[in-house]
Amino acid sequence: MVINLSEKPKVLVLLAAGINRDRDAEDAFRLAGSEPERVHINDIADGRKKLKDYQILMLPGGFSFGDDIASGKVLANKLKYKLKDDLMQFIADGKLVLGVCNGFQVMVKLGILPGFDGNYMKQDVTLTHNDSGKFEDRWVYLKVNPDSKCIFTRGVEKLIYMPICHGEGKFIPRDDGVLKRLQDSNQVVVQYVDENGKFGIYPINPNGSVDHIAGICDESGRVFGMMPHPENYILRTQHPRWTREDLPDKGDGLVLFKNAVSYIKESF
Repeated sequence: MVINLSEKPKVLVLLAAGINRDRDAEDAFRLAGSEPERVHINDIADGRKKLKDYQILMLPGGFSFGDDIASGKVLANKLKYKLKDDLMQFIADGKLVLGVCNGFQVMVKLGILPGFDGNYMKQDVTLTHNDSGKFEDRWVYLKVNPDSKCIFTRGVEKLIYMPICHGEGKFIPRDDGVLKRLQDSNQVVVQYVDENGKFGIYPINPNGSVDHIAGICDESGRVFGMMPHPENYILRTQHPRWTREDLPDKGDGLVLFKNAVSYIKESF
């Protein structure tokens, strides 16, 4: 596929019952220079909209289908049984997928992450209840792995700061072998740290995630999921201390969306 560079890359922001961060994601991608569109999963399953017409797929946060069974599980099953072929072709075509919070939960329950050896339908990791036993709504610092292939974090060298809002954000690999493979292949993209870049216990690691993992990518770096919300810190006024500190106009999260848009313009 060749994109006319006079046109903006098209982003499909997936809708389903219970998703509530879709407009935030739409705003972030629009500010980053793309053309986002909020589309309900039923419209894709019924053929009224075509996934192939977009270059980026965004799975936003919320509580899809009330997090019945487990967080993200129902939507993961809908994607698997309604859109598996379309989704696999989308990835094979070299396009981008981003999942945030509930979107990340959907991706791991589906198996699209970590996607070892190109197997995007095998679940090797999960996200489950926070060790704190409660919903965590706070801001966190993240360290970016400079050796990761992740498209979304390209060139990010400093710590990034953004909010989390989840009850089931504890990252757990199937076993030590899965964890080692994630580490060795640099698929661990972001980890929870303190303001000095050091690992720590709760609340620095807000959910008890193994190896402090906040987000991972597939082996290509084009499929990425994370629990923190970059779409909720794209402007200075979203920072909790914006009236008390001298902050840049754009928030730490915006670069992830800009990187995605730039990649599509470079690659298609």
